Amino acid sequence: MKILSTTALAMGAIGLPGAAAWGSLGHMTTAYLASHLVSNTTEAFFQELLGSTAPDYLATIAPWADSIRYTDWGRFSKNFHFIDAHDTPPTDCSVDYERDCKDGGCVINALANYTKQSLDSELPLWQREQAAKFVVHFIGDMHQPLHNENTALGGNRIYVHFDGHQFNLHHVWDSSIMEKFLGGLHGAPLSIAEKWSGELAIAITEGKFAAEKDSWLKDVNLDDPISSALAWSRETNALVCKYVFPEGPEAIKGKEVGGEYAEKAGPVIEKQIARAGYRMAAWLDRIVDAYQAEDKISGEL
Repeated sequence: MKILSTTALAMGAIGLPGAAAWGSLGHMTTAYLASHLVSNTTEAFFQELLGSTAPDYLATIAPWADSIRYTDWGRFSKNFHFIDAHDTPPTDCSVDYERDCKDGGCVINALANYTKQSLDSELPLWQREQAAKFVVHFIGDMHQPLHNENTALGGNRIYVHFDGHQFNLHHVWDSSIMEKFLGGLHGAPLSIAEKWSGELAIAITEGKFAAEKDSWLKDVNLDDPISSALAWSRETNALVCKYVFPEGPEAIKGKEVGGEYAEKAGPVIEKQIARAGYRMAAWLDRIVDAYQAEDKISGEL
């Protein structure tokens, strides 16, 4: 991973505007953050694979998996963005892979599958490129609490009020809380993501997250991606009991959540974006190291 100076990143953090949805801004920010932190070798590898040498080479492809999930050809991937934890928040938050991963797949085995494809040098370039796009997206997905929860379809069937406007709870966690935390919606998501990722990179390398960032990587194991993804999913699912449904799903229905609830949730979302970007960088670094090591062995045979 790159170690970046405050000066290099501060310019991108000045004048931080508000946010769009997790579906665009959140994914772009995690990817931009990862691009700040990956090694130079990893940067060159993925820029070549994705066909772009621009600074936003990861950020621009980060929402791609959402854009294809409802198309005829991309419908196969619709279950890959989440895992439906059949738990009972707030008394129990838990993710059981055998219990909760649908027969059609889930975010846990999707990350494992596309990580494996990313490492397969015998696959055509287009397939490894597609695999990389899925990997970047799914690491982001599994850090949103309601992507790791079955209750009311991940909050989609629970309606609440946010500053006087009615939304389903999933939308609130995707968008509304993030927007309010960052001070309002101003500018294009890609531009906002670039600035926010700069701020988060400083927080990780030398700011408020610096002391804990190493612990974020304790479960990173490219040889067992299911275990890595499951650990991240369980960590994120635990937030459902503490912050999403602190008094239970029924208690929040129809309530105004733009006040104290959002104030508590904002820093949670910020940390989840930071974790996702930091882990993504580490994951991509390991993919490149493993790919090049295998390629070298193959070349020597």
